[in-house]
Amino acid sequence: MAAAQPKRCSWVNVDDQLMREYHDREWGVPTHDDRRHFEFLILEAAQAGLSWSIVLKKREGYRGAFRQFDPGKVARYSPARIDKLAADPGIVRNRMKIAAAVANARAFLAVQKEYGSFDAYCWQFVNGRPRQNRWKSMRQIPATSAESDADGVVIHSSSSCPNNG
Repeated sequence: MAAAQPKRCSWVNVDDQLMREYHDREWGVPTHDDRRHFEFLILEAAQAGLSWSIVLKKREGYRGAFRQFDPGKVARYSPARIDKLAADPGIVRNRMKIAAAVANARAFLAVQKEYGSFDAYCWQFVNGRPRQNRWKSMRQIPATSAESDADGVVIHSSSSCPNNG
């Protein structure tokens, strides 16, 4: 008798092993590790305009290109290093996204300095507890929430935002 399949979100392509594993092992799993937070910041920014599957397939390339997702090392990347990464087939070769990753590393470090950790910063918006939504369809999911709106206000008004003059 075949094992029962776990319940999965509608966006998961069950024929794609990477997507299945990501969903089953990582999606919605709380983390308190700053390096993991930085990894997802980099990967999710790289996804803009692309499918998550494309980014997952390049994850190992990102791991190497971004020094195991070490924000301290990435923050020191030079324009020459950014140019070199823009030719790396192991990642999405978009110079603007790569430069944004470097800028995000610098902002990430500023948030760590200001809040003690990026984790402390993130979890303050939900009082340190995971949010459990019970959406029945993708249409029910709002584009923003009070927490995401508050997060955006803090980032844009914080000294950690590189766009803050």
